[in-house]
Amino acid sequence: MIDLHTHTLNSDGVLIPTELWRRAQVKGYRYLGITDHVDASNFEEVFARIKTAADSLNGGAPPYLIPGLEFTHLPPDLIGPLTAKARALGVPLIVIHGETLAEPVALGTNRAALEADIDILAHPGLITREEVALAKKRGIHLELSARKGHSLANGHVAALAREVGALLVVNTDAHEPSDLISREQAGRVARGAGLLDTEVALLLANAEAFARRLARIS
Repeated sequence: MIDLHTHTLNSDGVLIPTELWRRAQVKGYRYLGITDHVDASNFEEVFARIKTAADSLNGGAPPYLIPGLEFTHLPPDLIGPLTAKARALGVPLIVIHGETLAEPVALGTNRAALEADIDILAHPGLITREEVALAKKRGIHLELSARKGHSLANGHVAALAREVGALLVVNTDAHEPSDLISREQAGRVARGAGLLDTEVALLLANAEAFARRLARIS
């Protein structure tokens, strides 16, 4: 399993990074991205904590822990400047909390995120075709979410991504152990969004290649 969107008690998750890593290990994960919720007030501190955990755990048994951040509920005009600061800090994995149907995310968040230096637009809700085309142009992955509520628009996202040729990734947005899933379940999430078996196989292979690239720069 490749999962590039999870949370610990450094934001609103329930586990410390090492326990989340161990729970993921038991599930057969190969790469785990920890991307706690941040804004201008805490992104430097949170990244330092996750990176410390990654430095202590990587080099042995999988999963490889990729330290990242999820900028969440930012005013759209702050997304570009804050993600630039995060890159300057050395953050290898940047996720933006997209315009999910389950929360009152500010309109314009998806567009601002896709114009910024990010890796994944999480649960982008009723993203437009123009925005999906921008994601393709910039090589940004659009998320199919395994999380209740955030998954409501998976079919819409998958259909537009197929039409345009944009990159997709399945993530759990895990906040507790029961949120973690197997590779097989990730495939079912993708199929439930309307993808064909051949498309699911390509999605999972691309996710692994993407994770390997992130691991090389983390």
